[in-house]
Amino acid sequence: MSGRHAIWALGTMSGTSLDGVDAGLVLTDGVRVVEFGQTGYRAYSDAERKVLRAALGRWEGAEVEAAAEVVETAHAEVLAEIAGAEVIGFHGQTTAHRPQAGATFQAGNGAILAEALGVPVVWDFRSSDMALGGQGAPLAPFYHFALARYLGLKAPAVFLNVGGVANLTWVDPSKPGPEAPGACLAFDTGPGNALIDDLVFQRRGERMDRDGALTRAGAVHADILERLLAGGAFFAKIPPKSLDRDDFRGWSEAVRDLSDADAVATLAAATAGAVARGLEHCDLPPERVLVTGGGRRNPGLMEMLQALAPCPVLPVEDMGLDGDMLEAQAFAYLAVRVLRGMPTSAPGTTGVAAPVGGGKVSRPGELTRHLKTA
Repeated sequence: MSGRHAIWALGTMSGTSLDGVDAGLVLTDGVRVVEFGQTGYRAYSDAERKVLRAALGRWEGAEVEAAAEVVETAHAEVLAEIAGAEVIGFHGQTTAHRPQAGATFQAGNGAILAEALGVPVVWDFRSSDMALGGQGAPLAPFYHFALARYLGLKAPAVFLNVGGVANLTWVDPSKPGPEAPGACLAFDTGPGNALIDDLVFQRRGERMDRDGALTRAGAVHADILERLLAGGAFFAKIPPKSLDRDDFRGWSEAVRDLSDADAVATLAAATAGAVARGLEHCDLPPERVLVTGGGRRNPGLMEMLQALAPCPVLPVEDMGLDGDMLEAQAFAYLAVRVLRGMPTSAPGTTGVAAPVGGGKVSRPGELTRHLKTA
């Protein structure tokens, strides 16, 4: 990377919780995180969220086309408010992810955004990884490694993202780079907030268990919890491994007859238990677990995680990071790596056969030229 200067990259994330679009600027050379810049957020309306929900589990069709339009519009609006980006990393909205079949789909066309915003857009980050046998997820681990270096960490640490699905990255910042053997281990641990969000929405018409009120008020049903954590073949798989948002739908059925509070508390305990199972796969015990994603705002869930973890469990804000924007910033970082021909995933992060770079690069004007020649 010698001689390659840092540039301002703008990343986005529209996650499985379907709350909205995060966007964040990062000054990076693709190796180091130098500085953080402006951030933005654009919430989805109830109507837009309904369109996105209708596309979940689908690969094509009218529902997916409608979702793509929502995704592109929302991204264009929030990205237009942030100046100074030299490249954009656009993740899109995952509607279906089946790693066992080597298939994944993210709604949204980066070429349309490049045309609208006048900035190169890197997108379709997962396909190259999956073509070489990888899970295509998670993709933030290389950024987590860079953050560990930015924070000056010396000992292994875990970054735990509790979004719709929960995933963790174990990093050893003493290694020469994120693609080095033993530098990163990353995988989905199980459900995050998605099942709780869906249950609260279906029963109460609310978007989430705000401030963990139901989690803390409810009683965990130990018999159901034991069945949930014992009954999944996923937990026995050696990582890397990844999930679709709906892979644990049976957990919702298991708590169907419980009160709202007890159902949420039991699902939260199962989420924490699945994370604890995941920590058992780490090469060395982490010095700390740094939590990002919406789950860190649920005090009840954080208490459950701390009770099961072998080390302190902290929100990333305790280290001076922005937990709302970390996933978006990751795609800013990855966009620069794609531009510079660097790997974005490795065997330890997705199970891909060898370190590989992913992503398409769409530049302003290309879409117009294509339409003229079509």
